[in-house]
Amino acid sequence: MAEQTQLERSKEDPKVASTTVASSVYDQLRLDILTGDLQPGEKLRSEFLRGRYKAGISPVREALNRLATERLVCREDQRGFHVAAVSKAGLIELTKTRCWIEERALRESIEHGDDAWEEQIVLTFHRLSRTPRSADDQTYAFNAKWEGLHRDFHNAVIAACGSHWLLSFCEQLVDQADRYRQLAAAVSYPKRNERDEHQDLMEAVLARDADRAVALQCAHIHKTADIVLNANLNNLPDDFDPADPSRC
Repeated sequence: MAEQTQLERSKEDPKVASTTVASSVYDQLRLDILTGDLQPGEKLRSEFLRGRYKAGISPVREALNRLATERLVCREDQRGFHVAAVSKAGLIELTKTRCWIEERALRESIEHGDDAWEEQIVLTFHRLSRTPRSADDQTYAFNAKWEGLHRDFHNAVIAACGSHWLLSFCEQLVDQADRYRQLAAAVSYPKRNERDEHQDLMEAVLARDADRAVALQCAHIHKTADIVLNANLNNLPDDFDPADPSRC
C-alpha cells in the first residue's frame, strides 16, 4: 500500500492537522516579519492573526511562541506579543557579530571544503545570478525566489565549516539581519550591484584565499548596514527605548 500523504494523515489525525496548520502559520508570520509587512514594534493581536492566516488560536499561539524563541517576536506579561524592535544601535551590534561569527565559518570552510562543496557554490551562484533582484521591473519589490537563492548561496559558502552549532548561529543572525536588509534593498535598488559582490566572494573562496574572502564577506555585510544607517529612516530609531515592550 502506498504511503499516506500528509494531507490524508491530517484528516484522520487531528494532532497532525494541528501541527500542519501551526507550521503554516509560523512560516507565513515569520515571512511577514522578515519582509517588513509586519513592522517592528507592531502588536500581534490574536484576532488579527487568526483572520490574517485563517487559523485557530492554538496554531497562532504555537507560531508566536516559536518566533519568540528566535527573538523575532517579544512577549510582555499581560499585554501579549509584539514584533521585535529594530534600531541603529542594534544593527551596528548585529553587523559586528555577524562578521565575527561568519569569519570563523568561512575560514573553516575554505580549509576543509572539498570538490562537491566548490561545485555547490558555483551552482548556487549561477542560479542566483540569473534571477531578478526585484519582482518588479520598475521599483523594488520583494522577490521570494531571489531571497531563497541568496540564502542558498551564502549557506553554501560556509557549509563545509564542520560545525552544526556554528551554522545554526549564522542562520539566526541572518534571520535578524534580513529585516534590516529589506530596508536597504528598498533604498539602494537598483543602484547596488550585488551580483558583482557575490561573484567576487565566490572567486576568492574558490581560490582558497581566506583573507580576501573574509574581507569581501565582511564588506558585503557592512555595505548593507551602511545603506540603512545613511538613509536616516524614520522607522529606525538610534537605539532601543528601554521602556519599549517590543524590545526582547
